[in-house]
Amino acid sequence: MNREILERPFASDQIKQRHGTNGDVRDYIEGCAVIQRLNECFDAEWIFEIQEHHVYDDEVVVLGKLTAQGVAKSQFGKSRITRAKKDNAVISLGDDLKAAATDCLKKCATLFGVGLHLYFDVPQTVPGGNGHANGSGNSHAANGHSIAKVPEGNGELAGRLTAKQLSAIFALAKARGWSNKHIRDFSQEMFAKLPDFLNKTEASAVIQHLQGGHDD
Repeated sequence: MNREILERPFASDQIKQRHGTNGDVRDYIEGCAVIQRLNECFDAEWIFEIQEHHVYDDEVVVLGKLTAQGVAKSQFGKSRITRAKKDNAVISLGDDLKAAATDCLKKCATLFGVGLHLYFDVPQTVPGGNGHANGSGNSHAANGHSIAKVPEGNGELAGRLTAKQLSAIFALAKARGWSNKHIRDFSQEMFAKLPDFLNKTEASAVIQHLQGGHDD
């Protein structure tokens, strides 16, 4: 497995940006770029499978598994349900599920190292701004998008867990012989959340538990 190819930073023209609901600028990589990277690394010999999907009132959630060279990574993906403004009717549940599947694929690819450079606090140019975002600007969530950091002094650890934390959770769990289902069940038991939806403080608690070698 060629980690150099997997973790190679994407070119600036492949990093897209959109404005979030809070006015922050969010960076993300499109699904086609992730697929291209996987094809390049694995010579197109990889498999992505949707194992479960759920439809809720406002969003759809899928559980998927990406397998390459005998290594499998599982993650969740989600997408909001698109509704018509006129009567709030669902426009296309199929399209919403496809969007969730793409989100899931990108998250699985992240666990292989694809796009990891987006998750660290490196300077990012903000269009229309007067400089760069840095450690007090944007940080990136596990799905390849960024989220605005909580300003210092206002509970920075309350934000969503970082990709580094998520990877550490699954790596430590694997080192202890836990299955992915085991760590998901453990996270649900501790915080009534799947690992992907923990905040930074909760993720730190899980990591400390796994590092401490507590009996289960």
